[in-house]
Amino acid sequence: MDMINQTQIVLAWELYEQGVPKLHIAHKLRRHQETIHLWIKAINNQGLLPFLSSYEAAKKGPRIKRQTDGLIKRWVFDIRKRELDCCGEKIQYFLQKEKGVKLAVSHIYDILHEKYILRSKWQKNKKRGAVPKASKPREVIQMDSIDLGGLFAFTGVDIFTKEADILIAPALTSIFGKQFLHQSMKRRFNSHVELLQTDGGSEFKLEFKKSVFKFCNRYRIARPYKKNEQSFIESFNRTVRKECVGWNTYRQSELIECQTMVESFLQRYHYHRLHMGLNMKPPLSIFQG
Repeated sequence: MDMINQTQIVLAWELYEQGVPKLHIAHKLRRHQETIHLWIKAINNQGLLPFLSSYEAAKKGPRIKRQTDGLIKRWVFDIRKRELDCCGEKIQYFLQKEKGVKLAVSHIYDILHEKYILRSKWQKNKKRGAVPKASKPREVIQMDSIDLGGLFAFTGVDIFTKEADILIAPALTSIFGKQFLHQSMKRRFNSHVELLQTDGGSEFKLEFKKSVFKFCNRYRIARPYKKNEQSFIESFNRTVRKECVGWNTYRQSELIECQTMVESFLQRYHYHRLHMGLNMKPPLSIFQG
């Protein structure tokens, strides 16, 4: 046993027998008051020497690291792969639902670290500005675009329901921005919304601006270099990259193939892919029955 701890236990008991309050003992020995209380309680029950012996025995030898059943690890890896590199919270949900096993999210990430190199989602102590707020469907829609090489993906998302739409276009122009605006509003966002927000890209100027107020009460351009103002659509774009188009480049001749691919992704996204913000439900399972 550490001799410093042994000396402090003996000294704490001697001070206690002299009538010194436990709070003062803790302050003098620079230990937590609860630690002093537990020491004295144990000595009252066992006696000083027996307590020192039991304390020493408890401290001997290295602690055995908790082991996780290999089958549970395999389930974690299988779910991670099946759900396209989903996060620990979703793995926790599927483990409990499908296998009846409940693991802490931190434990799940410990298991994942054995096989994968994981990056932290957030940067600690980084100041973040205000983002658009929504308390009901069709209150805030964010739009953006993704450069796919010879093709471009126009994307939009309802930040409350997480419903989304995508159009693959051969050029990044306001004409195709307008085409996406008409498409997404008619087939996904019920023709009219309270606030529509984009960045200041050229694809959201000219022809796009001529039509935008047909579909929204307010139109807002996010501040440049403030990606957190477009956080929902940026997150959706990463999902499109990761789970659909990847980081490949596409030729204009592949437009139909690429659009077919994103339509298949949207079907899975809306009816199967779980969202933590929707209590582990897909968007259309909640908002369209």
